Amino acid sequence: MAAGTFDINEFDQRMRASIEALKREFSGLRTGRASAHLLDPIQVTVYGSKMPLNQVATVSVPESRTISVQVWDKTNVGAVERAIRESNLGLNPVIDGTLLRLPIPALTAERRTELTKIAHKYAEQTRVAIRNVRRDGMELLKKLEKDAHMSQDEHKKNSSKVQELTDAFIKEVETTLHAKEAEIQKV
Repeated sequence: MAAGTFDINEFDQRMRASIEALKREFSGLRTGRASAHLLDPIQVTVYGSKMPLNQVATVSVPESRTISVQVWDKTNVGAVERAIRESNLGLNPVIDGTLLRLPIPALTAERRTELTKIAHKYAEQTRVAIRNVRRDGMELLKKLEKDAHMSQDEHKKNSSKVQELTDAFIKEVETTLHAKEAEIQKV
């Protein structure tokens, strides 16, 4: 953004990126149903470096309570198994050649409560990120007005746009959180 200009779209994109990050975090929360996205954060140490699991294996969901991981190079099966076990997802791979089957255990009431707390934590982090973007927008508007690049009326109009944008994205965080809570509780 050039000095002396204000573009609401920049702030929209930054807030939208926060929502997308929240959705990715939520896709990794295990709800008792198998999801290939559950394994997205796993990094496997192979060939002397860390790589995402999906770059050394094919992840699929053959049944609602099973994830299968087809490792492409049989020398990497041990490393993939180790990475899955050490991921703190509570999964215990069953090895069958180059195929790892991951049975997804049913959720206990205690685990559901824990997952709900984690979902709330992710949502709060996203709310904070959105408010930080709002603060940046408001500071930019103050600076533009102070430096005579914007009138007081323009400042007020743009401030209300930033606030409306913030309110809309905070509402989307709440909607996304409630959907995830319902998913966690119903399984």
